Amino acid sequence: MKLKKGDNVFVIAGKSKGKTGEITAVIKKDDKVVVTGVNIAKHHLKPSRKAPHGGIMDIPAPIQASNLMVVCPHCGKIVRIAHKITKDAKERICSKCKGSLDVKEKNVKA
Repeated sequence: MKLKKGDNVFVIAGKSKGKTGEITAVIKKDDKVVVTGVNIAKHHLKPSRKAPHGGIMDIPAPIQASNLMVVCPHCGKIVRIAHKITKDAKERICSKCKGSLDVKEKNVKA
């Protein structure tokens, strides 16, 4: 899967079309991701000791990865992901501006 946790993505299809958000979880087995503020589902709770009145919660549900496109942190456009193979590793780059999409990961490690 080309998408990673922490990527900023744009929804191109589905009921949340046109929204953007950050990936919080990746489910590789089902080819789905969880994005904040996108594909919100209602979850009904029965009364319990933790929630004595019960209620309805809004939770982000997984969305198919093929319905998302990455937003480039350099040019700010929605882009396809290209790969650049170096001696050390395989790097994800923007197909339009050729900037690295793995900038956050490099700053964390450095």
